[in-house]
Amino acid sequence: MKRVLAFFFAAVVFACGLSLGVFGLGALNAGAESEKSQKTPVETAMEKGSAPLSQQPLNASRALREEKAIQDARRQQLAEKEASMAAKEVELKKLGEKLDAQIKSFDDSKHRLDDSLKVQKKVKDDKRKKMIGFFKKMKAEQAGQLMNKLDENTVITMLDEMDTKTIIKLVPFLSQPRVLKWINENLKGV
Repeated sequence: MKRVLAFFFAAVVFACGLSLGVFGLGALNAGAESEKSQKTPVETAMEKGSAPLSQQPLNASRALREEKAIQDARRQQLAEKEASMAAKEVELKKLGEKLDAQIKSFDDSKHRLDDSLKVQKKVKDDKRKKMIGFFKKMKAEQAGQLMNKLDENTVITMLDEMDTKTIIKLVPFLSQPRVLKWINENLKGV
């Protein structure tokens, strides 16, 4: 990019120098000729700022070359920008593919974790059902004595999972504050 700007700057300086040189020489010649009483048509044209007819095609071709050089420099800049954008596009595409792969990996990990949690929950539920069944098969007095030794929240959860027939048998043997708390929670809908 710096080379293109330097080339462009040099072309502009070169063009300015050429035009100053042509017009500067013309002005010098015109100044020297002004001392003479008569001026030629070429000198009159140079004084007015236009080059003589014999120099116009040369200046026009020079201007065309300079314009072409400027256009070439612009084309070069555009080509470099396009190449840079293409490289960035390729890089973005690679990053996008990498992100897609990571997302897929995270999704796979999430599915495995969800499956693992489901299995753990099922095992826990099976154990709980087994324990509830254990208490249901026991004599009511023995089950009540064991349940009174458990913490209050566990007993309330167990009562929530038991059928009404079993609860009716257990209530006389359970700690009455626990039974009352369980009843209040169920009535309130907690």
